[in-house]
Amino acid sequence: MMNNYSRKLLLMLMALLATTTIQAGKFQNFKVSTYIRAQDVARMEDDKFLQTTWETVSSQVDLDKIYIETHRDAFIVPEKTLLKVKKFFLSKGLEVGGGITFTRSEPSDFETYSYAREEERQQVKYISEYTAKYFDDFILDDFFFIDLKNDDEIAAKGDKSWTEYRLRLMADAGRELVVNPAKAVNPKVKVIVKYPNWYDHFHGLGFNLEEEPSYFDGIWTGTETRDPGSAQHLQNYLSYNIMRYFDNVAPGRNGGGWVDAGGIHMSMDRYAEQLHLTMLSRTPEIILWNYMQLAEVKITPAMRASWQAEGGNSFRYDEMVAPFTKDGKTITPTTMARFANVTLHQTDRLVGQLGRPVGLVSYKPYHSSGEDFLQNYLGMIGLPMDMHPQWIDNRQQVLLTQQAAKDPQIVEKIKQQLKRGGDVIITTGLLKTIKDKLADVVELYCGDLKAIVNDFGMAGKSEREFIIPQVKYFTNDAWEVVSAGRPLRGGVSGYPILLRDTYSKGMLFVLTIPDDFGNLYDYPAGALNVIRRAMSKDVGAYIEGPSKVSLFPYDNKTMVVENFNDNAVSIRVVVNSKVKALRNLLTGEKVDPVEVQYSRNRFFGYSDTQTVFDIRMAAHSYVGLGY
Repeated sequence: MMNNYSRKLLLMLMALLATTTIQAGKFQNFKVSTYIRAQDVARMEDDKFLQTTWETVSSQVDLDKIYIETHRDAFIVPEKTLLKVKKFFLSKGLEVGGGITFTRSEPSDFETYSYAREEERQQVKYISEYTAKYFDDFILDDFFFIDLKNDDEIAAKGDKSWTEYRLRLMADAGRELVVNPAKAVNPKVKVIVKYPNWYDHFHGLGFNLEEEPSYFDGIWTGTETRDPGSAQHLQNYLSYNIMRYFDNVAPGRNGGGWVDAGGIHMSMDRYAEQLHLTMLSRTPEIILWNYMQLAEVKITPAMRASWQAEGGNSFRYDEMVAPFTKDGKTITPTTMARFANVTLHQTDRLVGQLGRPVGLVSYKPYHSSGEDFLQNYLGMIGLPMDMHPQWIDNRQQVLLTQQAAKDPQIVEKIKQQLKRGGDVIITTGLLKTIKDKLADVVELYCGDLKAIVNDFGMAGKSEREFIIPQVKYFTNDAWEVVSAGRPLRGGVSGYPILLRDTYSKGMLFVLTIPDDFGNLYDYPAGALNVIRRAMSKDVGAYIEGPSKVSLFPYDNKTMVVENFNDNAVSIRVVVNSKVKALRNLLTGEKVDPVEVQYSRNRFFGYSDTQTVFDIRMAAHSYVGLGY
């Protein structure tokens, strides 16, 4: 057995080892990688370009792996250059993998290969074989889909819908033209397909989430959210939510997240948040897209947001741009690579203390559409999402959006959940779609009638008016938990925001979704608090406060709360059990509970089994907590 002296010596050695690892600049809980596009790989035939870009990047960000692309836009990197670049990065101590982008012309609306044309199919096959010859793993960038409707594709489609045709076409192409040919050349090769961030539209262009993960060796996840006001309108929370969804699509085989520089024009914080949220999913690796962005996107004063002057932010621009010492040299940061490095090291210290992510289960069947990307808006109002492509039985609550109508057995599954004594939360979009079928459970109606609201009664007022669908029900058969009107108090009429009905041992809720999902952020804190409380049974805690504050809970009684507002906010953390205190996971600081009056109302106030904590959060900041 080990004596006390030996035990102390072992602990000292372990501490020294940990310190050495941190000083070496590597990460404790994940890998950090980058990717070089084929055209930039070709430029690296020039020794000066190869060396100077590496010096810029490696001085400011610590990398574990690099992916070298062989093909993009009908261009293939010559073998001589490919081998030279691979040898160079291996000499720098990096792991090296390959990459392929199956585009013919990105400037032409991301033109892909035409998989109905035999000559183009053979080109895809050749590129896969060529890449497998030089790498033991390679990743397909976003574009393994088809966006063409040329005459050959029209003829091949026949009477099928474009979605049906493309799903079958690309599922077969992945196996016949990429995976099998690659493995014939290199039996050891691991072929990975990277899926982009627009997951709710995948099936329309042939991304087959149901079949492809079963024969590709792994998948990868695009977590770029960039500017939510730009073309895709992706909300910040998607950088986390899509990781969790793909984890559930391919358990244990989702290799990592992928973030680019999009959104950095808004501020350094917008870029850093994408990295941070990706890693809160507990993913094992992140790719910083791409190598040349790390080398060339310069730090500018415009990246310092106005709220940085107030202080207390989690991502601190002034500290990131300050000179630092590495390998005995003083380095002045020049590119976005420094933002990535500081953010990821900071996040690394937090995620090692977090358990497995948990949340409110939301069932999104494969190839389903409706209320697109809604779960990301719900995440931004403080509802922690856990999206699954299959129905999950063993939860107290399940959330169903309009996407769930894709399942022809959805009403029977709703019945079984309610008969077990569980809750079902449906959105107005789903209610409108399956109203007639659902009538065997509850007789509710949501049609084309609208209401303009701004007053939520005792739950507060919104700062603007907005439009919601009207939900109709039989008096005393269903009950409004939260209502809204214009005005509601002293007004003419009101409409349900959160409605409840009963069936067997369970409870069915209807959550009203505004016509513009962004108006969810206009719901007053009082209304959001009730919604969060009603939907927290599987989570163990919830938050109270304004919108644009998200909760990330884990199964080891830890959580992260993140404020995406441009101003400081006061929030409450409500734990659904009696605990003595909360502990700040990074500082060790203890947060004591506050005294509150208890209420018997199941939706308003607090029960005597809950513990309540007050927390003040700066703009664009987060806190890790344990209890």
